[in-house]
Amino acid sequence: MASRHDGRCEGALRRDRGLLQTDFTEDLKKFTVPTLVMHGDDDQIVPYADAGPLSAKLVKGAILKTYKGFPHGMPTTNADQINADLLAFLKGAASAASS
Repeated sequence: MASRHDGRCEGALRRDRGLLQTDFTEDLKKFTVPTLVMHGDDDQIVPYADAGPLSAKLVKGAILKTYKGFPHGMPTTNADQINADLLAFLKGAASAASS
């Protein structure tokens, strides 16, 4: 039986390569809303040192939350922790906005 190839992997690779090669510096500098930068220090797709601290520095007033040992897919692999921290941040931002 011949192997089947439908191009889905190639499309995903092209999309991801484009994202990884895009410089978002100027976009990040334009943020005007409370921002939580969440990044795992074991991210093998977007290395922490190249993205996490820099993103938080570029976004005025951003909070950087670093997760020791968490991978790129941390919203799935560590959903309980990520969701709890995100909810706490959103509640805090909403509370600050209403004050």
